[in-house]
Amino acid sequence: MERIVDCHWLPIKDGDPRVAAIYRRHYSCYQYKDNRRSQHGYRNRFLIMGPGQKMLLMTVGCDALFGWRKFIDDSGQQGVNCAFFRNESDILSSELILEAEQHAWARWPGARLYTYVKAAAIRSTNPGYCYQKAGWNLCGTTKSGLVILEKLVTTSNT
Repeated sequence: MERIVDCHWLPIKDGDPRVAAIYRRHYSCYQYKDNRRSQHGYRNRFLIMGPGQKMLLMTVGCDALFGWRKFIDDSGQQGVNCAFFRNESDILSSELILEAEQHAWARWPGARLYTYVKAAAIRSTNPGYCYQKAGWNLCGTTKSGLVILEKLVTTSNT
């Protein structure tokens, strides 16, 4: 596998408590009614990624998290999904996204990258702006109103 040279992201395993701590502050974190993720004896309480191929990245300072997932998406979207991105660091989100893309394309060469943004759950008046600054394009909305953004591999971003 090609080595990615950057100064921000490190691969990390699903189930690491540091990953779970940041993910719990992301709007997409599902809160179970039985509160199982907080129960000490629950063996999967730190797992955050669903089935399929996955890649988790965390910054060296443990203050940003990126989750890539390749799976059969019920919505019909094809490619590698940015399942979540949370940035609590001082690093520009667009810079972190650009670096995370390189990790995804090293594992899944040429794959279409896509993500969903729930506009109502974020403070920005321009949902997905950090992705757009990183060269992603709006490509639609889901039936439930999520904004869909994508990035296709080109010779300039490989």
